[in-house]
Amino acid sequence: MQRQLYRYIALFSWIIAVFLLVSCGTKRKVLHRGDHGQGTSSTSKSIPTDASDARGKSISGTGLDNYASILGVSSRDLKNRSLYEFIDKWLGSPHRLGGMKPSGIDCSGFVGILYREVYGKDLPRTSRDMGSQVKRKYERQLREGDLVFFSFGGRNIDHVGVYLHNNKFVHVSTRRGVIISDIKDSWYYKYFVRAGTPKI
Repeated sequence: MQRQLYRYIALFSWIIAVFLLVSCGTKRKVLHRGDHGQGTSSTSKSIPTDASDARGKSISGTGLDNYASILGVSSRDLKNRSLYEFIDKWLGSPHRLGGMKPSGIDCSGFVGILYREVYGKDLPRTSRDMGSQVKRKYERQLREGDLVFFSFGGRNIDHVGVYLHNNKFVHVSTRRGVIISDIKDSWYYKYFVRAGTPKI
């Protein structure tokens, strides 16, 4: 009887471990300041209402101006129009562990789809595997489209986003869905562990 109980516990533990490894963030619920991706300073905010209302539409010059304003650059500095059109379609999409649709997406799923649609490249499914396949860069070397990695649950990478400009990155917050945040926000910066360009 006791052996059978141990087998069930071992099987259950194995199933949970596999489920958590399929996506990003294995220890989100133990964070005291809110789930990862939930910064509290004013620099960690979603894009303003006028731009997020444009979800699913092609970005006009005004739409690019909105992104330029948030990122603190000129609209001429936003080289990859399709990147911002992609972000526009997904802004506000809710987080769902293992999700791959606008109705629910996780961080690595979002980055994987973004890279496939915007850059024509296939990335590994998990944030940890993505982190192992980048050419590392220092923060000052980051360029639009590079990947930024965080470790909210310990030593392993468990969150990923796409760098834009001026320390801003797009990612999937567990509470707020697809948003643009600032790496230098104290909430993110203490968990920021790696950045770089995919080798693929």
